[in-house]
Amino acid sequence: MARVLLVNGSCNERGCTYTALMEVAGALEKEGVNTEIFQLGREAIRDCIGCGGCRELGRCVFDDDLVNLFVQKAREADGFVFGTPVYYAHPSGRILSFLDRVFYSGGSAFAWKPGAAVASARRAGTSASLDVLNKYFTISRMPVVSSNYWNMVHGNTPDQVCQDLEGLQVMRGIGQNMAWIIKCIEAGKAAGIESPKPEAKVRTNFIR
Repeated sequence: MARVLLVNGSCNERGCTYTALMEVAGALEKEGVNTEIFQLGREAIRDCIGCGGCRELGRCVFDDDLVNLFVQKAREADGFVFGTPVYYAHPSGRILSFLDRVFYSGGSAFAWKPGAAVASARRAGTSASLDVLNKYFTISRMPVVSSNYWNMVHGNTPDQVCQDLEGLQVMRGIGQNMAWIIKCIEAGKAAGIESPKPEAKVRTNFIR
């Protein structure tokens, strides 16, 4: 059975971001897709230091039982939802530190698997936060999952998020659309349609 990992990028394990992710998860489960909420928790998360060690080791050099564990899970997953609260019109620092290390050390685990970003805010800054998270998908050959409006909920408490009926509908739409894309990918594979063969990476540097 297909499986989707949902990352809670908030230090509040049962807060507004979690409430939004649970709405997505409920819609996925209703479509026959298994889900797992991956909590980043409250412990400090190291930044990527650009050492390049992951290219040699095949994993992040900082073995903190978070990044490398997630990459292992990601290799077996079929889709991803990254959720973040909004801090000063940007995603939480913890989810950015986490995703930088995850995608540098395990980027191959995500290619051609659908991804969705979810932002939770009291009022504003959601679209800027979504823009940041969506870039992890577009650099990794991942189909980006949308809904019927921007992927956001509003509220200062979980109860207030539950009153954002439009936002909750958007969350359910993410789950429904992701389930559909996963099933389409599975049907394509069964019909002999393989993922594209990427060209060798070309890097252009304009500073001479």
